[in-house]
Amino acid sequence: MDSVIRVELPSESYDIAIAGCGPSAIPSGSLDQLGANCSRLNLGKKVLVVSNPAIFKNYGERAIASLNSAGFEVTSCILPAGEQYKTLTSIQKIYNAALENRLERSSTMVALGGGVIGDMTGFAAATWLRGINFVQVPTTLLAMVDASIGGKTGVNHPQGKNLIGAFYQPRLVLIDPQVLKTLPVREFRAGMAEVIKYGVIWDAHLFAQMEKCKRLDQMRYLDEGLLPEILNRSCQAKADVVGKDEKEAGLRAILNYGHTIGHAVESLTGYRIVNHGEAVAIGMVAAGAIAVNLQLWDQEAAERQDALIKKAGLPTQLPAGIDIEAIIDALQADKKVKAGKVRFILPTQIGAVTITDQVPADVIRQVLRQMQT
Repeated sequence: MDSVIRVELPSESYDIAIAGCGPSAIPSGSLDQLGANCSRLNLGKKVLVVSNPAIFKNYGERAIASLNSAGFEVTSCILPAGEQYKTLTSIQKIYNAALENRLERSSTMVALGGGVIGDMTGFAAATWLRGINFVQVPTTLLAMVDASIGGKTGVNHPQGKNLIGAFYQPRLVLIDPQVLKTLPVREFRAGMAEVIKYGVIWDAHLFAQMEKCKRLDQMRYLDEGLLPEILNRSCQAKADVVGKDEKEAGLRAILNYGHTIGHAVESLTGYRIVNHGEAVAIGMVAAGAIAVNLQLWDQEAAERQDALIKKAGLPTQLPAGIDIEAIIDALQADKKVKAGKVRFILPTQIGAVTITDQVPADVIRQVLRQMQT
C-alpha cells in the first residue's frame, strides 16, 4: 500500500507520497504518477527537470513522459554527479536553463536525483524570480529519508559544507522505492547512516527493528517489510521534527546528530574520500563516545549504536591521514556554532538526545585519537 505523510507547517504544508514496496502496490506514489500528482497542485505549465547523467539515463524518460502526459511542457538540465559539484557554478547552469526556457513564477523545478541534486535544485528554485515551485523526486535512500524533506537547500563553500543556502519547502516529495533497485551498494549504505540516526535521536522502535535484521549493508538482505518501515518511520520522524521547528530555532538541530564532526571530515577530505552517509556514521561514533565520556550515555548503548553502524557496512574510524587539529579548526566554521561555541547533539538513551555547547576541546581530541586508523 502507498502511504502519504503530511508535513504540517505554518507557511505551506505538503505531502510526502511513498509508493508501496510490494508487487501489488497502488502506483499513486510511483514515478509514473509524477505528472498526475503535480497536476493536483495547480502548478504552471513549464517544468525544468534537474538531474545527473546516471539518474537521468535510468529514470529521466519516465519522469518526463509522466509530466508530458499530464500536460506539462518539460525541459531538462543535467549536472555532473558528486558532492564536489555542489557549487554556485552548478547553480548558474540551472539559472541558465531557466532563462533559456523562460521559466515563470508559476513554473516548477523538479529535482530528480539524490541529496546533491535536491539541495541545488531547491536553492535554484528559492532564488529564481525570488521563488518558484519546487518538487522533490529523490532517487537515493539518503535523499528519501532525509535530504528531500524539510526545505534545507544550498551549496557548499570551499571552507565548509552547506554554508550558502536557504530554507525553501517543496510542494511535494514523491518517493518511489522501486528506483532503489539501481542504487549502488555504497549509496544504499550511506542512506542507512541517516536511518540509524533517526533510531538514535527519535525512534527506539526503528532502532530495535534494525537490530533484529542480520544484515543492513545491502537492500536485498533486509527482512521483508523492513524497507517500507524504514521509509515510513524515517520520513515521519523528519516530518514530526520539521513540523515543530521549521527553521532550526531549537528542536530541529537534533537532526544534525553525527553531522558536526561528519561535515568537518567531508570538507577536509574534499568531498571525495568519504560520502555524506559515511561521514555521518563516523560523526555518530564520535558523538556517542563524547556522550559516554561526559557521562550522558552509557557504554552499552554506544556499543549497540556502533554495532548497527558496522552492520550497515559503514566506517567507524577516521579516514587515514586526516589531521585531528584540522577537524577541531573546521568545527568553528560549522553552521551550528553560536557565540563561538560548537553545539553538539549527544545521545542520552536510544531514542533521545540533548543539545549542548559544553564539550571541551580536549574531550573531542581524545575521542578522535581513539578513532584514528
